[in-house]
Amino acid sequence: MKVFVAGGSGAMGRRLVPRLVADGYEVVAMIRDEGRAPWLRGVGAQPVVADALDGAAVAGAVRASKPEIVIHQLTALAGAQSFKNFDKEFALTNRLRTEGTDHLLEAAQAAGVRRVVAQSYGNWNYERTGSAVKTEQDPFDPDPPANQVKSLQAIRYIENAVLNAGGIEGIALRYGNFYGPGTGLDLGGDIVAQVRKRRLPIVGDGAGIWSFVHIDDAAIGHGQPGVYNVADDEPAPVAAWLPDLAAVLGAKPPRHVPVWLGRLAAGEVGVSMMTRIRGTSSAKAKAELGWTPRYQTYREGFRKGLGDVPVPG
Repeated sequence: MKVFVAGGSGAMGRRLVPRLVADGYEVVAMIRDEGRAPWLRGVGAQPVVADALDGAAVAGAVRASKPEIVIHQLTALAGAQSFKNFDKEFALTNRLRTEGTDHLLEAAQAAGVRRVVAQSYGNWNYERTGSAVKTEQDPFDPDPPANQVKSLQAIRYIENAVLNAGGIEGIALRYGNFYGPGTGLDLGGDIVAQVRKRRLPIVGDGAGIWSFVHIDDAAIGHGQPGVYNVADDEPAPVAAWLPDLAAVLGAKPPRHVPVWLGRLAAGEVGVSMMTRIRGTSSAKAKAELGWTPRYQTYREGFRKGLGDVPVPG
């Protein structure tokens, strides 16, 4: 079976493409940078160069490839650091989730693609009231911080577009926060660097609940069309996971700062992420996709999976 991976050389693509090849799929990987092509050929995939925001280029790439399945992994998350300027940091990712999605779906429909699997997100975008852990039946936040409105709109857009594309089986995978090689939460990543330097404090009570998933535990999308949360089995408040991460790294415990100071440094988005967001349940993905994470909790994953080489101890 032929699979077309859009975003074949990103953090997810670099881990996903070799898995697909190993599982026997014929993989065509769309990239923007020709320099990534030799690596893709080396792992057994066929690279195709196209700008995801160029509709004609995307249409040509998909048409020539003739895939049965398109996997949408287009993001631009590398280097995103600022909660205070959240929508600005995610501006290109938001375009890829809107314009890029339109181009891929139009190309897929024209080429007779059977299924499209798209990377979505599930954690801060859920309603920040009620139960501590949300399922796919729970609503998205009706009143997010002002600086996350555009990013939430883009998440809604990609899901609605993929799930309602005529003639296509659409799956949206709402991943938790990625960690592991190539992410901001790997041994050389931005978040880890901040934790080592004690520059990522716990704001207020640290009650904001984060759901994590290792980059190698990302589901592929074998199952019925629909939306699925994909995260490990231990959603955890910042007050728990941030000190755990520091301990794994051999760093000093994170500092604690009051909400007013956190707001000055990280804005309303930072305060929300630290004190109000809810975690997610992946029970549906387990039951309907047959998905099981290798790292069932972030505690295990932080100890063993932050880099290609396990963390000592």
